[in-house]
Amino acid sequence: MNPEDLKYHKEHAWVRVSGKKATMGITDYAQEALGDIVYIDLPESDIHVEAGTEMSEIESTKTSSPVIAPVSGTIVSVNEKLADNPEIINDDPYGKGWIAVIEIDDPAELDELMDASDYEQHIEENK
Repeated sequence: MNPEDLKYHKEHAWVRVSGKKATMGITDYAQEALGDIVYIDLPESDIHVEAGTEMSEIESTKTSSPVIAPVSGTIVSVNEKLADNPEIINDDPYGKGWIAVIEIDDPAELDELMDASDYEQHIEENK
């Protein structure tokens, strides 16, 4: 089940918004599809990302996959714990497995993201 208090991007990223900052990560569906995560190329702090573009990459025992920025803005914090323990994403994708915090350029972009029920429907339609 996807937490109700989050917003979701079609590329399986989530955001938890607090003021102008959005903590983001990949969804439970994404980490399950990837399998055992063995490496994440963490984004750098202080770089600007555009919504819908690749901001980092995750490698698993099965494949590698881009992490897509769910909103545009400047990365103000990165979860450095993932550098040595990327499997945290498998264990707790909505908590300790967060990837980065983005200072949002335009809060209106959040309106383009899905709520939990719309995201569930998106997954079902794209299986």
